[in-house]
Amino acid sequence: MQKWRSDSSPGGMGPEGGISTDRKAAEQRRPSHQRILGSAVILLAAIAALVLFVANPPPIERARMLTYSPSQIRESRLKHANTGRVYPVRAAFVILVRNSELHDLRATVRQLEDQFNKRHHYAYVFLNNEPFTEEFKQAMEWATTGDCHFGLVPYEHWSMPPWVDRVRARRTMAMMADKVPYGDSESYRKMCRYESGFFFQHPLLDNFDYYWRVEPGVEFTCAIPYDPFKYMVDHNKLYGFTISLIEFPITVKTLWQTTNAFRATYPGYIAPNNTLDWVTAPNGSYNMCHFWSNFEIASLDFFRSPAYTAYFDFLDRAGGFFLERWGDAPVHSLAVSMLLNKEQVHYFDIGYLHKPFQNCPIDPDFNDMHCFCNPNRSAIYNPDSCTKAWLAL
Repeated sequence: MQKWRSDSSPGGMGPEGGISTDRKAAEQRRPSHQRILGSAVILLAAIAALVLFVANPPPIERARMLTYSPSQIRESRLKHANTGRVYPVRAAFVILVRNSELHDLRATVRQLEDQFNKRHHYAYVFLNNEPFTEEFKQAMEWATTGDCHFGLVPYEHWSMPPWVDRVRARRTMAMMADKVPYGDSESYRKMCRYESGFFFQHPLLDNFDYYWRVEPGVEFTCAIPYDPFKYMVDHNKLYGFTISLIEFPITVKTLWQTTNAFRATYPGYIAPNNTLDWVTAPNGSYNMCHFWSNFEIASLDFFRSPAYTAYFDFLDRAGGFFLERWGDAPVHSLAVSMLLNKEQVHYFDIGYLHKPFQNCPIDPDFNDMHCFCNPNRSAIYNPDSCTKAWLAL
Protein backbone atom coordinates (compact mmCIF):
# COMPACT_ATOMS: atom_id res chain seq x y z
CA MET A 1 0.00 0.00 0.00
CA GLN A 2 1.27 3.44 -0.88
CA LYS A 3 2.27 5.69 2.10
CA TRP A 4 1.29 9.32 1.81
CA ARG A 5 3.22 12.37 2.94
CA SER A 6 1.99 14.01 6.10
CA ASP A 7 1.84 17.33 4.31
CA SER A 8 1.80 18.57 0.75
CA SER A 9 4.91 20.69 0.74
CA PRO A 10 7.53 19.94 -1.97
CA GLY A 11 10.13 19.16 0.64
CA GLY A 12 8.01 16.61 2.50
CA MET A 13 8.17 12.82 2.60
CA GLY A 14 7.95 10.84 -0.69
CA PRO A 15 5.59 7.93 -1.37
CA GLU A 16 7.89 5.43 0.35
CA GLY A 17 8.64 7.62 3.36
CA GLY A 18 12.09 8.75 2.09
CA ILE A 19 13.33 12.13 0.90
CA SER A 20 11.46 13.22 -2.26
CA THR A 21 13.18 13.56 -5.64
CA ASP A 22 12.62 17.34 -5.60
CA ARG A 23 14.30 17.66 -2.22
CA LYS A 24 17.27 15.50 -3.31
CA ALA A 25 17.76 17.72 -6.33
CA ALA A 26 17.62 20.82 -4.17
CA GLU A 27 20.24 19.34 -1.85
CA GLN A 28 22.55 18.66 -4.77
CA ARG A 29 22.17 22.23 -6.04
CA ARG A 30 22.91 23.78 -2.61
CA PRO A 31 26.49 25.16 -2.26
CA SER A 32 28.76 23.01 -0.09
CA HIS A 33 29.47 25.83 2.40
CA GLN A 34 25.74 26.18 3.08
CA ARG A 35 25.51 22.46 3.74
CA ILE A 36 28.46 22.72 6.17
CA LEU A 37 26.86 25.72 7.92
CA GLY A 38 23.57 23.87 8.25
CA SER A 39 25.30 20.87 9.76
CA ALA A 40 27.10 23.12 12.26
CA VAL A 41 23.82 24.73 13.34
CA ILE A 42 22.26 21.31 13.89
CA LEU A 43 25.29 20.19 15.92
CA LEU A 44 25.19 23.31 18.12
CA ALA A 45 21.47 22.85 18.72
CA ALA A 46 22.06 19.26 19.81
CA ILE A 47 24.82 20.33 22.23
CA ALA A 48 22.58 23.05 23.69
CA ALA A 49 19.76 20.55 24.23
CA LEU A 50 22.17 18.17 25.98
CA VAL A 51 23.41 20.94 28.31
CA LEU A 52 19.83 21.90 29.21
CA PHE A 53 18.97 18.27 29.94
CA VAL A 54 21.94 17.83 32.28
CA ALA A 55 21.26 21.10 34.09
CA ASN A 56 17.51 20.50 34.40
CA PRO A 57 16.79 16.79 34.14
CA PRO A 58 13.17 15.66 34.24
CA PRO A 59 11.92 14.25 37.58
CA ILE A 60 12.63 10.63 36.68
CA GLU A 61 16.24 11.46 35.81
CA ARG A 62 16.65 13.50 39.03
CA ALA A 63 15.53 10.47 40.99
CA ARG A 64 18.18 8.36 39.26
CA MET A 65 20.83 10.99 39.96
CA LEU A 66 20.14 10.67 43.72
CA THR A 67 21.89 7.31 43.72
CA TYR A 68 25.44 8.25 44.72
CA SER A 69 28.36 6.02 45.54
CA PRO A 70 29.79 6.47 49.08
CA SER A 71 32.77 8.41 47.74
CA GLN A 72 30.50 10.74 45.77
CA ILE A 73 28.41 11.35 48.88
CA ARG A 74 31.49 12.30 50.90
CA GLU A 75 32.59 14.66 48.14
CA SER A 76 29.12 16.18 47.91
CA ARG A 77 29.05 16.91 51.61
CA LEU A 78 32.17 18.99 51.21
CA LYS A 79 30.88 20.91 48.22
CA HIS A 80 31.30 24.31 49.89
CA ALA A 81 34.25 23.46 52.11
CA ASN A 82 37.00 24.69 49.79
CA THR A 83 35.29 27.56 47.99
CA GLY A 84 37.08 30.22 49.99
CA ARG A 85 33.72 31.72 51.02
CA VAL A 86 33.99 33.99 54.07
CA TYR A 87 30.89 33.65 56.26
CA PRO A 88 29.88 36.63 58.44
CA VAL A 89 29.30 34.29 61.40
CA ARG A 90 30.43 30.77 62.24
CA ALA A 91 26.89 29.47 62.45
CA ALA A 92 24.76 26.47 61.54
CA PHE A 93 21.22 25.18 61.56
CA VAL A 94 20.89 22.42 64.15
CA ILE A 95 18.20 19.80 63.60
CA LEU A 96 17.45 16.88 65.91
CA VAL A 97 15.49 14.52 63.70
CA ARG A 98 14.49 10.89 63.09
CA ASN A 99 14.85 9.13 59.76
CA SER A 100 11.08 8.72 59.66
CA GLU A 101 10.67 12.52 59.64
CA LEU A 102 12.46 12.95 56.32
CA HIS A 103 9.36 13.96 54.36
CA ASP A 104 8.40 16.72 56.81
CA LEU A 105 11.98 17.94 57.11
CA ARG A 106 12.50 18.09 53.36
CA ALA A 107 9.55 20.50 53.05
CA THR A 108 10.86 22.61 55.95
CA VAL A 109 14.40 22.82 54.59
CA ARG A 110 13.15 23.68 51.12
CA GLN A 111 11.23 26.62 52.59
CA LEU A 112 14.16 27.71 54.73
CA GLU A 113 16.41 27.67 51.68
CA ASP A 114 13.92 29.63 49.56
CA GLN A 115 13.21 32.24 52.22
CA PHE A 116 16.78 32.69 53.47
CA ASN A 117 19.64 30.27 53.08
CA LYS A 118 19.97 30.12 49.30
CA ARG A 119 21.53 33.59 49.66
CA HIS A 120 23.83 32.68 52.58
CA HIS A 121 24.65 28.94 52.40
CA TYR A 122 24.99 28.33 56.14
CA ALA A 123 25.75 24.76 57.17
CA TYR A 124 23.35 22.18 58.57
CA VAL A 125 24.04 19.84 61.47
CA PHE A 126 21.65 16.89 61.63
CA LEU A 127 21.58 14.87 64.86
CA ASN A 128 19.85 11.56 65.57
CA ASN A 129 19.91 8.97 68.34
CA GLU A 130 20.03 6.33 65.58
CA PRO A 131 22.30 6.23 62.50
CA PHE A 132 21.02 8.22 59.55
CA THR A 133 20.07 6.25 56.45
CA GLU A 134 21.78 6.95 53.15
CA GLU A 135 18.39 7.96 51.78
CA PHE A 136 18.14 10.66 54.45
CA LYS A 137 21.65 11.94 53.83
CA GLN A 138 21.24 12.08 50.07
CA ALA A 139 17.89 13.84 50.33
CA MET A 140 19.29 16.55 52.60
CA GLU A 141 22.31 17.04 50.36
CA TRP A 142 19.96 17.50 47.45
CA ALA A 143 17.75 19.99 49.32
CA THR A 144 20.38 22.28 50.87
CA THR A 145 22.92 24.82 49.66
CA GLY A 146 25.25 24.62 52.67
CA ASP A 147 27.52 21.91 54.00
CA CYS A 148 25.70 19.00 55.65
CA HIS A 149 26.99 17.25 58.76
CA PHE A 150 25.35 14.12 60.16
CA GLY A 151 25.94 13.11 63.77
CA LEU A 152 24.93 10.39 66.20
CA VAL A 153 23.82 11.31 69.72
CA PRO A 154 25.94 9.44 72.32
CA TYR A 155 24.00 6.88 74.34
CA GLU A 156 24.92 8.52 77.65
CA HIS A 157 23.28 11.74 76.43
CA TRP A 158 20.08 9.93 75.44
CA SER A 159 19.33 7.83 78.50
CA MET A 160 17.89 8.07 81.99
CA PRO A 161 20.80 8.82 84.36
CA PRO A 162 21.53 6.22 87.06
CA TRP A 163 20.61 8.50 89.98
CA VAL A 164 16.96 8.79 88.85
CA ASP A 165 14.44 6.50 90.57
CA ARG A 166 13.11 4.56 87.59
CA VAL A 167 10.07 3.17 89.38
CA ARG A 168 9.00 6.64 90.47
CA ALA A 169 9.71 8.04 87.00
CA ARG A 170 7.52 5.45 85.28
CA ARG A 171 4.77 6.01 87.82
CA THR A 172 4.84 9.70 86.92
CA MET A 173 4.67 8.90 83.20
CA ALA A 174 1.62 6.70 83.74
CA MET A 175 -0.08 9.41 85.79
CA MET A 176 0.55 12.07 83.10
CA ALA A 177 -0.45 9.87 80.15
CA ASP A 178 -3.82 11.51 79.57
CA LYS A 179 -3.06 14.93 81.02
CA VAL A 180 -0.37 16.54 78.82
CA PRO A 181 1.23 15.92 75.42
CA TYR A 182 3.92 13.21 75.62
CA GLY A 183 2.96 12.69 79.26
CA ASP A 184 3.84 8.99 79.22
CA SER A 185 6.80 9.21 76.83
CA GLU A 186 10.26 8.33 78.12
CA SER A 187 11.77 9.14 74.72
CA TYR A 188 10.35 12.67 74.84
CA ARG A 189 11.93 13.19 78.25
CA LYS A 190 15.27 12.00 76.90
CA MET A 191 14.94 14.49 74.07
CA CYS A 192 14.16 17.35 76.49
CA ARG A 193 17.17 16.47 78.62
CA TYR A 194 19.40 16.28 75.53
CA GLU A 195 18.21 19.63 74.17
CA SER A 196 18.65 21.16 77.63
CA GLY A 197 22.16 20.05 78.38
CA PHE A 198 24.00 18.19 75.65
CA PHE A 199 23.33 19.18 72.04
CA PHE A 200 25.86 22.01 72.18
CA GLN A 201 28.53 19.54 73.32
CA HIS A 202 28.38 17.52 70.09
CA PRO A 203 31.77 17.59 68.31
CA LEU A 204 30.09 18.60 65.03
CA LEU A 205 29.32 21.96 66.65
CA ASP A 206 32.85 22.62 67.86
CA ASN A 207 33.60 24.94 64.93
CA PHE A 208 30.43 27.01 65.28
CA ASP A 209 29.61 29.99 67.48
CA TYR A 210 25.87 30.38 66.81
CA TYR A 211 23.06 28.01 65.98
CA TRP A 212 19.51 28.23 64.65
CA ARG A 213 17.28 25.42 65.84
CA VAL A 214 14.95 23.95 63.23
CA GLU A 215 12.38 21.16 63.58
CA PRO A 216 10.73 18.94 60.95
CA GLY A 217 7.38 20.19 59.74
CA VAL A 218 7.72 23.85 60.69
CA GLU A 219 7.13 26.54 58.08
CA PHE A 220 8.92 29.79 57.31
CA THR A 221 6.12 31.96 56.01
CA CYS A 222 8.01 35.12 55.05
CA ALA A 223 11.15 36.05 53.19
CA ILE A 224 14.01 36.86 55.56
CA PRO A 225 15.80 39.76 53.84
CA TYR A 226 18.62 40.10 56.38
CA ASP A 227 20.99 37.74 58.17
CA PRO A 228 19.73 36.95 61.71
CA PHE A 229 23.10 35.45 62.65
CA LYS A 230 24.89 38.65 61.70
CA TYR A 231 22.26 40.69 63.52
CA MET A 232 22.96 38.71 66.68
CA VAL A 233 26.69 39.37 66.46
CA ASP A 234 26.43 43.03 65.43
CA HIS A 235 24.04 43.81 68.29
CA ASN A 236 25.66 41.64 70.98
CA LYS A 237 22.63 39.35 71.25
CA LEU A 238 23.01 35.90 72.76
CA TYR A 239 19.47 34.53 72.51
CA GLY A 240 16.65 35.12 70.02
CA PHE A 241 13.05 33.85 69.90
CA THR A 242 9.80 34.30 67.95
CA ILE A 243 7.03 32.81 70.11
CA SER A 244 6.51 32.63 73.88
CA LEU A 245 3.73 30.75 75.65
CA ILE A 246 2.50 29.35 78.97
CA GLU A 247 3.80 25.95 80.09
CA PHE A 248 1.63 23.13 81.50
CA PRO A 249 2.08 23.55 85.30
CA ILE A 250 1.88 19.80 85.96
CA THR A 251 5.09 19.24 83.96
CA VAL A 252 7.26 21.62 86.00
CA LYS A 253 5.98 21.31 89.57
CA THR A 254 9.40 21.71 91.20
CA LEU A 255 11.39 23.45 88.44
CA TRP A 256 10.95 26.89 89.98
CA GLN A 257 11.97 25.88 93.50
CA THR A 258 14.98 24.03 92.07
CA THR A 259 15.91 27.14 90.09
CA ASN A 260 15.60 29.29 93.20
CA ALA A 261 17.86 26.85 95.04
CA PHE A 262 20.41 27.29 92.25
CA ARG A 263 20.16 31.09 92.55
CA ALA A 264 20.85 30.86 96.26
CA THR A 265 23.81 28.53 95.69
CA TYR A 266 25.38 30.50 92.81
CA PRO A 267 24.44 34.18 93.26
CA GLY A 268 27.48 35.29 91.26
CA TYR A 269 26.01 33.84 88.07
CA ILE A 270 22.85 35.98 88.14
CA ALA A 271 22.94 38.79 85.54
CA PRO A 272 22.54 42.30 87.00
CA ASN A 273 19.95 43.36 84.40
CA ASN A 274 18.18 40.01 84.23
CA THR A 275 14.57 39.45 83.16
CA LEU A 276 13.42 37.26 86.05
CA ASP A 277 10.43 39.58 86.43
CA TRP A 278 9.17 38.19 83.12
CA VAL A 279 8.90 34.67 84.56
CA THR A 280 7.78 35.62 88.08
CA ALA A 281 4.13 35.82 89.14
CA PRO A 282 2.97 38.53 91.59
CA ASN A 283 3.08 35.99 94.44
CA GLY A 284 6.69 35.09 93.63
CA SER A 285 5.94 31.75 91.95
CA TYR A 286 6.71 30.73 88.36
CA ASN A 287 4.15 32.23 85.98
CA MET A 288 4.87 29.50 83.38
CA CYS A 289 6.11 31.90 80.67
CA HIS A 290 8.72 30.41 78.37
CA PHE A 291 10.27 30.95 74.95
CA TRP A 292 9.16 28.30 72.48
CA SER A 293 12.49 26.63 71.86
CA ASN A 294 11.58 24.91 68.59
CA PHE A 295 12.70 28.23 67.10
CA GLU A 296 15.69 29.80 68.74
CA ILE A 297 18.80 31.50 67.43
CA ALA A 298 21.46 31.63 70.08
CA SER A 299 25.09 31.74 71.05
CA LEU A 300 26.61 28.33 71.61
CA ASP A 301 29.11 29.97 73.95
CA PHE A 302 26.22 30.91 76.24
CA PHE A 303 25.18 27.27 76.57
CA ARG A 304 28.81 26.22 76.96
CA SER A 305 29.42 28.81 79.69
CA PRO A 306 30.22 27.84 83.31
CA ALA A 307 26.99 29.52 84.43
CA TYR A 308 24.70 27.54 82.14
CA THR A 309 26.65 24.32 82.71
CA ALA A 310 26.27 24.71 86.46
CA TYR A 311 22.54 25.38 86.08
CA PHE A 312 21.92 22.34 83.90
CA ASP A 313 23.96 20.07 86.17
CA PHE A 314 21.98 21.36 89.16
CA LEU A 315 18.68 20.57 87.42
CA ASP A 316 19.87 17.22 86.09
CA ARG A 317 20.85 16.01 89.56
CA ALA A 318 17.35 16.88 90.79
CA GLY A 319 15.93 14.38 88.28
CA GLY A 320 13.00 16.51 87.13
CA PHE A 321 13.43 15.68 83.45
CA PHE A 322 12.10 12.19 84.28
CA LEU A 323 10.42 12.51 87.69
CA GLU A 324 8.27 15.26 86.19
CA ARG A 325 8.47 16.32 82.53
CA TRP A 326 10.73 19.34 82.48
CA GLY A 327 10.96 20.60 78.92
CA ASP A 328 13.97 22.21 77.29
CA ALA A 329 11.84 25.30 76.56
CA PRO A 330 11.24 26.32 80.20
CA VAL A 331 14.79 25.29 81.10
CA HIS A 332 16.28 27.50 78.37
CA SER A 333 13.87 30.30 79.27
CA LEU A 334 14.65 30.33 82.97
CA ALA A 335 18.36 30.21 82.18
CA VAL A 336 18.09 33.12 79.74
CA SER A 337 15.97 35.15 82.16
CA MET A 338 18.38 34.54 85.01
CA LEU A 339 21.84 34.47 83.40
CA LEU A 340 21.57 37.06 80.60
CA ASN A 341 20.89 40.77 80.63
CA LYS A 342 17.74 41.94 78.87
CA GLU A 343 19.67 43.69 76.10
CA GLN A 344 21.27 40.34 75.17
CA VAL A 345 17.89 38.82 74.23
CA HIS A 346 16.01 39.59 71.00
CA TYR A 347 12.50 39.04 69.67
CA PHE A 348 12.68 38.09 65.99
CA ASP A 349 9.53 39.15 64.14
CA ILE A 350 10.07 36.41 61.56
CA GLY A 351 7.29 34.56 59.74
CA TYR A 352 7.21 31.16 61.44
CA LEU A 353 4.61 28.42 61.92
CA HIS A 354 4.78 25.49 64.31
CA LYS A 355 1.22 24.24 64.39
CA PRO A 356 -0.97 25.39 65.97
CA PHE A 357 0.93 28.60 66.73
CA GLN A 358 2.59 31.06 64.40
CA ASN A 359 4.43 34.35 64.38
CA CYS A 360 3.51 36.67 61.53
CA PRO A 361 5.15 40.10 61.09
CA ILE A 362 2.78 42.95 61.90
CA ASP A 363 4.28 45.43 59.43
CA PRO A 364 1.53 45.54 56.74
CA ASP A 365 3.82 46.75 53.95
CA PHE A 366 6.37 44.01 54.59
CA ASN A 367 3.70 41.39 55.10
CA ASP A 368 1.89 42.16 51.86
CA MET A 369 5.08 41.86 49.82
CA HIS A 370 6.99 39.05 51.51
CA CYS A 371 4.65 36.78 53.52
CA PHE A 372 1.90 34.22 53.18
CA CYS A 373 0.65 34.36 56.78
CA ASN A 374 -2.16 36.23 58.52
CA PRO A 375 -0.82 38.69 61.12
CA ASN A 376 -4.19 38.69 62.90
CA ARG A 377 -3.57 35.04 63.80
CA SER A 378 -0.11 35.65 65.23
CA ALA A 379 0.57 34.05 68.61
CA ILE A 380 1.32 37.44 70.12
CA TYR A 381 -2.47 38.01 70.25
CA ASN A 382 -3.13 34.66 71.94
CA PRO A 383 -4.10 34.96 75.63
CA ASP A 384 -1.45 32.35 76.45
CA SER A 385 1.32 34.41 74.84
CA CYS A 386 3.96 36.08 77.00
CA THR A 387 5.60 38.11 74.21
CA LYS A 388 3.78 41.38 74.90
CA ALA A 389 4.86 41.16 78.54
CA TRP A 390 8.46 40.58 77.46
CA LEU A 391 8.42 43.55 75.07
CA ALA A 392 7.01 45.71 77.88
CA LEU A 393 9.95 45.02 80.22
